[in-house]
Formats: sequence, structure tokens, C-alpha cells
Amino acid sequence: MKIALVGYGKMGRAIEEIAVERGHSVVAKLNETPTAESLKIADVAIEFTHPDAAPENISVCLKSKIPTVSGTTGWLFRKKEMDDLAIENGTAFLYASNFSLGVNIFFEVNKKLAALMRNFDEYRPQLEEIHHIHKKDAPSGTAITIAEGIIENNPKFDGWQLGQTKDNALGIFALREDEVPGTHSVFYRSEVDEIELKHTAYSRKGFALGAVIAAEWLHGKSGVFGMKDVLGID
Repeated sequence: MKIALVGYGKMGRAIEEIAVERGHSVVAKLNETPTAESLKIADVAIEFTHPDAAPENISVCLKSKIPTVSGTTGWLFRKKEMDDLAIENGTAFLYASNFSLGVNIFFEVNKKLAALMRNFDEYRPQLEEIHHIHKKDAPSGTAITIAEGIIENNPKFDGWQLGQTKDNALGIFALREDEVPGTHSVFYRSEVDEIELKHTAYSRKGFALGAVIAAEWLHGKSGVFGMKDVLGID
């Protein structure tokens, strides 16, 4: 498979390493807006850039009929536009807030725990995420996905906010520390004890592997997908 990397920073280089190990070739390494010419020999594009640049990057790929995997967070107010472009151009788009296989399992366990805890008012949920100081968006896209999983399964909450859980708003503490790849925790605290669900990433390799697996799965397909499709999670 021939891969175009849209965004060739730390994540792009990690994805390249994994892709080559898995027998693929990287035919473009782009740190500028892609063009149809720069993408013409690619089978699939993997986009990890910046929230301000992502919609334009993705739209060029989709209009060029290149199946596209995106892991950039912080731009989702325009996601429907990208979904529609994929369908209009007969190609495929796959977005995930986190490509780690472990995190995507975490998402499902989080939903089940939230459904179980909805009947126990003495436990109050709180989220915490820790990322490296270079991350632009806060809270992380992963933390928002976790929060949405809780909100879907607990009618006491109708949204989330940065900070402490209060009233009907689920709280997310967003911390930025050194070069931390990503740590996400869900706490259910009562006056007498605490339940904690936690995922800790040790490096970017887990994200890179998931992105390459997603690209392998997406190749040759058309439509709009997520990691649940890749992993066969119902």
C-alpha cells in the first residue's frame, strides 16, 4: 500500500516507521497543504496536523478521491462537511480521536461502567487527561469521547465542562506536562471510596500502529467510518 503522510512531525515519523515495518511504502511526506499532484500515486492518506489546517487538508485528499484517515482533534464542528465530501467523491473517510487499540477498548469499558454507575448517586464521576505541553487543544479529543460515552449512558449529565464536575456538567481536568504521550482517567468518587478507570500511553507507537491498521482496513472502501468499524466493535 502506498501511503501519503499529511503532517510529517513526530506522529508522522512514528507512522512511517510502523508502515514500513508492515511492508508499506510512504510516497509523500507533507508539511504543507496537499495537492492533487502530491497525492496522485497514493492509495491512502493519513492526516495528523493542526486543528486549523485539518479541514482543508482532508478536503483536498477527499476531492482527490484518496481514502483518508485523520487523527487531528479540535476541528469537529466541520466533520459533517468532510463526511459529505467523502460520499460525494465516492471515497472513504475515517476519523478517530485516538487510534490506540487499548484506548478504543477503554472507550467501550467506560460506557459499560457509566451505565452501571448511573444508579449509584453517591458516586460522582470526574475525568482527568494529561498530555505533552505541545498539544494545542484542551481537553483532548480522547477525553471528549470518554465524556460523551458517560453522558450517553447517564441521564444526570447533559454536557461536559473544563474543571470540576458540577450540577449536570461532567468535569474534565486537562493537564499539560512535559512530553507525556497521553494519560486518561475516569474517577467515580464517594465519601468512602473511589473507583478509577485509567489508560496510560507509554509512547506514540500505539497511536501510529492503530492509524496504520485503520489505513489498511480503509483501503478500497467507500463511506464514513470510525475505529469501531476497524475493530469490529458492535
